[in-house]
Amino acid sequence: MILVTGGRGFIGAHTVRALLDLGERCVLGQRAAGPPPALVTEREVREGRAVVEPMDCTDLGSVLAAGRRHRVTGIVHLAAAGMGASAPLDELSANAAGLFTVLRAAREWDAGRVVVASTIGVYAGVADPALREDAPLPVASPHPIPAAKKIAEVAADIAASSGLDVVAARIGAIWGPLGRPSSPFFAAPRLVHAAARHAMADGGASVSSAARAGEAQAAGEGGVPGEAPPSYAEDAVDMCYAPDCGRALALLQTTATLRHRTYNVGGGRAVANREVAAAIGRAVPGAAPVLLPGRSPAAPAVDPCLDISRLREDTRYAPEWDLDRAVTDYVGWLRAGNPR
Repeated sequence: MILVTGGRGFIGAHTVRALLDLGERCVLGQRAAGPPPALVTEREVREGRAVVEPMDCTDLGSVLAAGRRHRVTGIVHLAAAGMGASAPLDELSANAAGLFTVLRAAREWDAGRVVVASTIGVYAGVADPALREDAPLPVASPHPIPAAKKIAEVAADIAASSGLDVVAARIGAIWGPLGRPSSPFFAAPRLVHAAARHAMADGGASVSSAARAGEAQAAGEGGVPGEAPPSYAEDAVDMCYAPDCGRALALLQTTATLRHRTYNVGGGRAVANREVAAAIGRAVPGAAPVLLPGRSPAAPAVDPCLDISRLREDTRYAPEWDLDRAVTDYVGWLRAGNPR
């Protein structure tokens, strides 16, 4: 079975879904107790194809206990300390401890490959707009997340040098079902959530208490209930719809031979807010958000994007969700009463 740490989380759930679609069986390791994510069917749970296991990745005994109950043949390590939940040094310590625990468990189990989540943020300070895995990275980081991921990549590389099959996945801006209704890094989730609320109001659909909680969370992160906060039309980021991200990570786990230790996971191009707004307008007539012209003062001179050539060549990955299809799907998911 493939162990997905953080398997009940946002990217974890989509990775599990993709692995199940490839015929794999999954252990969903999660510190917080709860049911399987909505992307997993009841039949898959009954048949033992998807099993939720309580797991604290900072506790080696907790992780090894899951290995005694299931034969783990590969790991996708996505679990991380909650962003902003603790002081930065405490987050770094917890995330490093979790990674070392997972790597030790992989060695004890003689598991196959370990895919370790990294982030597009490690490229902060790289001048080339096409972000390639072989680009030299600056030591300094503008945020605790890329700092933690640089530490993880160094540890993963040392583990790979000692004989473990470990690869790092530098993941771009991921959005879609189960994701946060608001992101501090890009506007798309807020804009789509606002459009879904507009569609539910026009259609007379009832808004569940869970959906209202999601709206309140979005407002708490800088939004206004019922409206997306102002965004600039030309600001752009490499966006990848969550099902595509999950499939890319699943392919990195299951592809027999990989030629590199680091892979970018993203859409392969920078998507501007005006493109997102136009797609929203096509999906929900009358709900296209009004954007401020130009670029925000803090925007880079050139919008970088992830070069996904390695991923394409080694796994035959290609994004399946274009922007219009993704927006339509996400709005439909939210209109069905899902809060995220």
